Amino acid sequence: MGDLSTLEVIIIAIVEGLTEFLPVSSTGHMIITQNLLGIESTEFVKAFTVIIQFGAILSVVWLYWKRFFRLNHTPVPAGTSALKRFLHKFDFYWKLLVAFVPAAVLGFLFSDKVDEMLESVTVVAVMLVIGGVFMLFCDKIFSKNSEDTVLTEKKAFNIGLFQCIAMIPGVSRSMATIVGGMAQKMTRKAAAEFSFFLAVPTMFAATVYKMLKLFLDGGTEIIMNNLPALIIGNVVAFVVALLAIKFFISFVTKYGFKAFGWYRIIVGGIILLLLLTGHNLEVV
Repeated sequence: MGDLSTLEVIIIAIVEGLTEFLPVSSTGHMIITQNLLGIESTEFVKAFTVIIQFGAILSVVWLYWKRFFRLNHTPVPAGTSALKRFLHKFDFYWKLLVAFVPAAVLGFLFSDKVDEMLESVTVVAVMLVIGGVFMLFCDKIFSKNSEDTVLTEKKAFNIGLFQCIAMIPGVSRSMATIVGGMAQKMTRKAAAEFSFFLAVPTMFAATVYKMLKLFLDGGTEIIMNNLPALIIGNVVAFVVALLAIKFFISFVTKYGFKAFGWYRIIVGGIILLLLLTGHNLEVV
């Protein structure tokens, strides 16, 4: 199956599905997985880890399809302008767009800088630990007076600003947006679900952008020669992400984020320990 065996394809896809929507940094887990399996960071391996995100994205749409394809038909006051009527009807998509814009703009302007940071395993490990310490206390900091209020445009935009923090490798897009939601007085469940929704346009745009760059750099043959691996990877990532999302919503509603904080600290600590003991770690 090219640069990856069938078993390696399945393992990497499982890691993607498990970690993409949890606040634990999928990048950090990909580093550990790649190095434990002794996988070389070839052009196809880099492309594979990006393309299988489509499977993870689809899991959110599948699980919440009623939310994604439901228009807002509640009445609006008489005399409301045509534009406001339109935005009211497509309220869900409009707020996703508002939240998506900040990271989209910064990502487009500073993609090269982000790629440079991504090459530093040390940055990933340190941010895993720092984010883990923060998550140990985020329930106490943000859970007071949390209520599942209506998501306004301002709140959506603020969550989008939090998502920009996740451009630093190791922060975790999920962690940043969930914390952003809780900072807007949203409940854990509501914040987590909006984080999932926001992941769809964000990950889709990032994946398409990286794929276009790959094709423009002559990577079409790489993709076509490894279609079986890509199909298997997307299917596995889809199924595992479905299970991970269901588990996460149930767990975080009951127990909060402290367990994920400790987990991040352990994973980041393992990576730092490997670096300190002379291991040459690479980012997929």
